[in-house]
Parts: sequence; structure tokens; C-alpha cells
Amino acid sequence: MHCRISDLRCKEVVSIKTGTKIGMVCDVAVDTCNATILSIIVYGKCRLFGLLGREDDIVIPWCDINIIGRDAILVNYNERPCRRKKRKGFFHNAFKGLMGND
Repeated sequence: MHCRISDLRCKEVVSIKTGTKIGMVCDVAVDTCNATILSIIVYGKCRLFGLLGREDDIVIPWCDINIIGRDAILVNYNERPCRRKKRKGFFHNAFKGLMGND
């Protein structure tokens, strides 16, 4: 079965250890020198409808992916193996200009 990177964005990521839904694939990290996929990235959950930003993004290494199915990706997922920087929310950006913090 062949799969495009754009097809991965429509798939739910599920932990096979706990059976919980982690989220949807939002991004993929690619090593352009070796033409390999390094990891999939699931954006953190929104806090207060996204106004207060997001939780940390979840980075799942490619070696932890067990099965890529038609609707879901099953992964060996421990408690947050890697984290990317949080995204700031609306209020942070709105008050940043008012407070003079650049």
C-alpha cells in the first residue's frame, strides 16, 4: 500500500499501549538529505478554544509507528516522548503589543 504525506494529515493517531486517541497528524518532520521521514507531529490540544494557546506539540519518532491504517495510525506512545515549543494564544499576542514587549 502506498501513502502520500498529505494522506497522513487526515489520520487519527492512537496509542496502542493505552488505547487513547492522541490527535490528528498535523505535520511531518523530513530529513531532506536522506529523503526519510523522521517523525510525525500532533499539535497540542487547544486551551480555552485556542485563546490561551495550545499545550505542547507531540513529536512521535517514525520508529515508534506500528501500523498506518486506512483511518488511523497506531503508535507506541509513552507519556510525551518529545515536545515542541508551545504556541502562544490570542491574549498573549494581543497584550504583547500593549505592554511593549517585543
